[in-house]
Amino acid sequence: MPSSTRPAAAPRAAATGLIRSVSARVTAPRVAVLAVLLQARRALTHGEIERRAGGIDRVTVYRVLDWLTQSGIAHRISGVDRVWRFTAAAPHRADGHAHFQCNCCGAVICLDQRADRYRMRLPAGYRQEQVELTIHGRCVNCGPAVTKQRAQRRYSTLHRRALSK
Repeated sequence: MPSSTRPAAAPRAAATGLIRSVSARVTAPRVAVLAVLLQARRALTHGEIERRAGGIDRVTVYRVLDWLTQSGIAHRISGVDRVWRFTAAAPHRADGHAHFQCNCCGAVICLDQRADRYRMRLPAGYRQEQVELTIHGRCVNCGPAVTKQRAQRRYSTLHRRALSK
């Protein structure tokens, strides 16, 4: 893994601990992908994770992400653009927390509010197991006066800078 894209030591150690906490085998790809998620400030797409993890092939990243979500270490969020985004599952956030997705730049962040508080009346015999709540709007970087094109250019520039670090 190139040193310019290798996750820092602290997130790698935390990733190793989380993987061990579910009594799973610690592998370099699992640690690398989870460390990327732990460092991220927002939910990342598969491509973003692949670029940041560096040196891990696409299929392995998909398999690791599937394993992380099945193990409850990470969770997956579906955006309006039909692209899955992934975040590390924070211990204080049980399943069912809400998300915010920016309509301009597409950024997705986790919110502390629990989505499962919103219970709908279901037909007789149906049972609710999970609620996914995504609030759509404009993030602080896009604001109400920023056009969608300008926001996408800004997001792309910020994203390129983050990847080059």
